[in-house]
Amino acid sequence: MRIASRLFAIGGTFILALTAMAAAQQSTAARTSSQPEVAASSPEALPNLSNAPSVVDARYVIGNSDLLQVYVWKEPELTESVPVRSDGKISLPLIGEVQATGRTPVQLKEEITAKLSTYLTSPTVTVVVMQVNSQKFNVLGRVAKPGSYSLSASTTVLDAIAVAGGFLDFAKEKNIYILRRDSRGKESRIAFNYKDVIRGSHPEQNITLVPNDTVIVP
Repeated sequence: MRIASRLFAIGGTFILALTAMAAAQQSTAARTSSQPEVAASSPEALPNLSNAPSVVDARYVIGNSDLLQVYVWKEPELTESVPVRSDGKISLPLIGEVQATGRTPVQLKEEITAKLSTYLTSPTVTVVVMQVNSQKFNVLGRVAKPGSYSLSASTTVLDAIAVAGGFLDFAKEKNIYILRRDSRGKESRIAFNYKDVIRGSHPEQNITLVPNDTVIVP
């Protein structure tokens, strides 16, 4: 009887040991599977926003009223969506006012980076133009959607007509013209014959618009 009791006790101890080992393995596996979630929420795992999409290309010159997004890598409290004020400046945490109008996004990024370097070690900054409000062109007359449009990319007269929804009935397609004002305020009138252009007769008339051009469709 005593031998049987000892065997029973040894067997019970062995089973308890196996149960404890299994519980420890499950606990370790649970910690391992949850570890990526902890890493993903840490500052080091935040996505790099240096490739954030912009509505303009790198050559675009920022103007008053444009909406900018300034990203500072690993510094969410310094990441701001800011409009360019009428004085051409933006205000940012830590560094205050910075001139934005007249600069490209890359030039503005370089200045912000230089200013932040006083407070941060090797800051990584990205400036993205989210909305163009400073450079516009107008389409007026017999088009489906007359109005003012953002000049965020290279836009020809044909592009402008397409953006405005095309012609209404009785539009004088041969007598379209563009009103353009030069730096001295003098206004000129540039002819555009839609029929000739689409036939390939005078492709040079399909000029690229500049800020404040007005396309008139009589």
